[in-house]
Amino acid sequence: MEIILKEDILGLGYKNDIVTVKSGYGRNYLIPKGKGIIASVSAKKVLAENLKQQAHKIAAIKDAAQANADKLNGVSLEIAVKVSATGVTYGSVNAAHISDELKKKGFDIDRKIIAIKDIKNVGDYVAVVNLHKEVSVEIPVKVVSEAEAKAKAEVAPTAE
Repeated sequence: MEIILKEDILGLGYKNDIVTVKSGYGRNYLIPKGKGIIASVSAKKVLAENLKQQAHKIAAIKDAAQANADKLNGVSLEIAVKVSATGVTYGSVNAAHISDELKKKGFDIDRKIIAIKDIKNVGDYVAVVNLHKEVSVEIPVKVVSEAEAKAKAEVAPTAE
């Protein structure tokens, strides 16, 4: 079943994309929730006309996403969490934690556009922020224990 998406759906596609999905997913979820419509011949013609009229708006949105990507380049995060003696975190670090850390640095990024698997161990990871279907940024994330972060914070003021 072909569906025209009305909004971005992570893992499926972006707004105005024509995607092929299983019939049950389209009929029972996408269409009733207003996230998509059936890609009939007339709906495809309407979509093509709308895209032609909105071409300059789409270019402006892409340029704005690219500007945000340029600002995010070079940003790295260090997240302090409680860990056990073996280095396993209590709970997990996920997209919501990364979004909160980015907000602290002045970037308002929605957690829904951050792609990362839940982190359950101390170490270095990479989060991908999908700002636009053609623009994404990789952000290095370092997960450290709270004790290590606190020790580093205590040493830093005495060095100055």
